[in-house]
Amino acid sequence: MNGKLVFNAIRSLRNGSCNLSQARKYATPPKRFYKKTSVLSSDGGYEVVLDHRKLKTPKGTPFTVRSEPLAIAVATEFDAQKEHIERSRMHLSALCFTAIDNPNNLNKLDMVNYLLNFIPTDTVLFQYDDEKALQELQQNEWDPVIDWFNQRFEVNLQKTMNITPPQVSEEDTIKIAKHFQSYSLETLHGFVFAVDTLKSIILACAVIEQMLPVEKAVALARLEEEYQLKFWGRVEWAHDLSQQELQARLAAAVLYVHLNCSDSFVKEKLIL
Repeated sequence: MNGKLVFNAIRSLRNGSCNLSQARKYATPPKRFYKKTSVLSSDGGYEVVLDHRKLKTPKGTPFTVRSEPLAIAVATEFDAQKEHIERSRMHLSALCFTAIDNPNNLNKLDMVNYLLNFIPTDTVLFQYDDEKALQELQQNEWDPVIDWFNQRFEVNLQKTMNITPPQVSEEDTIKIAKHFQSYSLETLHGFVFAVDTLKSIILACAVIEQMLPVEKAVALARLEEEYQLKFWGRVEWAHDLSQQELQARLAAAVLYVHLNCSDSFVKEKLIL
């Protein structure tokens, strides 16, 4: 490197003409502009209102869902924001926005095919036989979930012990496809969010159908990573944050699916 260039760079730093503190700037999250949230019933749907302003999606579409409990959950998420609106932590609202705006213009068949494509690459179907301790751990933790999935959907998915993807029969694919086709397009967004989070359609179905709790499903999705951390060490703040983020995303997906399938609360009147 030219010595004169180095000298000039050092002199610029000393003179303060090069301010490194201004080299990178981060956008601050928007401030909370409302005091209270509420839910309104309108034309068979439910809207979220921030003070007197109706909530809109990023595309400017009025926020309307068919499920009252889902609208209440989104309103609660907005109400939980403090001085600033942390959109990156509002997974349930983001899911609703995506379903309403449908930015990629996906139809029901697109969503079902996306989910089906995850089966040959499902995390729990890829196991190892060259490391006995890890193999036993996978057998003890993953195999019962695979067995549950096969029994639940009357299919015969088999794990693979190498990098070759497992073979999935056309008959099994059709059975799983029929299950997802029974859901609405809006609800399928929740399944996609869960599968993307866990990288496993088997674990996603297990947690949504309450065979597994959210924490356990995330732990199973991170099984190999946690196993390796025992040998290579754990960066507590980094790995703990990653785990908590996955749990938050998955919990939002599960809640979205269940609430989206519930059109309204069941209200009982007491006869005095």
